[in-house]
Amino acid sequence: MSSDRKAAILGKPVEHSLSPVLHGAAFRALGLDGWTYERVEMDGPGLPAFVDGLGPEWTGLSVTMPGKRAALDHADEVTPRAAAVGAANTLVRRESGWLADCTDVDGVTEALRIAGEYSPGPDDAAVVLGAGGTAAAAVVGLASLGVRTVRLVVRDPARATETVEAAQRAGLDVEVLRWAEADFAKLAADSAVLVNTVPPDAVRSHLAELSGIGCVLDVIYHPWPTALAEAVAERGGRLATGLDMLLHQAFGQSEYFTGQPAPRAEMRDALREATGGILSLPIG
Repeated sequence: MSSDRKAAILGKPVEHSLSPVLHGAAFRALGLDGWTYERVEMDGPGLPAFVDGLGPEWTGLSVTMPGKRAALDHADEVTPRAAAVGAANTLVRRESGWLADCTDVDGVTEALRIAGEYSPGPDDAAVVLGAGGTAAAAVVGLASLGVRTVRLVVRDPARATETVEAAQRAGLDVEVLRWAEADFAKLAADSAVLVNTVPPDAVRSHLAELSGIGCVLDVIYHPWPTALAEAVAERGGRLATGLDMLLHQAFGQSEYFTGQPAPRAEMRDALREATGGILSLPIG
């Protein structure tokens, strides 16, 4: 078998994914000249057959929406954190089959810890806006940092079930609040950290309250800056971003795919160049 290897990101849509920038930089920095990383347009139902058809040269896959649940379900082995999230963004080939993990959790924790300079206290509570797939990874990440209470603010509480279950599996006390009825000033006063997973316009009327929370992770990074990011900056607050998340989740994937320590500086520099240097992207 050739020493060359293949990896890819699966998703739909996937044409604008920055993952090839990150992993291509990693392969070059590690001297893996014959390795390739590509984009593959793939939905959830099509993922199992695609994975089963891969040859032995395939070392791993990044998975974005809408295939993260399918990736988890199709794996032969699942890490505890992927099971907690209820989704996988990483499939890596093992001798026994495919291992599923969710390095999105690393993306959340390291973005908060490094870019946001967040160190939770024993009684810290968090606010998460939205309850989609990113929110599920966020609550598991917050739990791993030591947060014990999370409040989910959502348009429709009935659609928050999967994120609530992820929070409960991670050992969090979780409360679901309907957006239209939430007291954002009280939420801000009672919370040490905010993770925003909803579109920029959705939070525009609550910027004054939300920007006062000690550490804010705004997962939206295009277009940048968001109104929330600008409000946090104006108040001198601590801010982490979706680009920080993207970078830090890729480090663990790179190590899975290559079996070597991730070349963090080279990956960071490539991402900064590809995004026009809009963010500093600290790596600790």
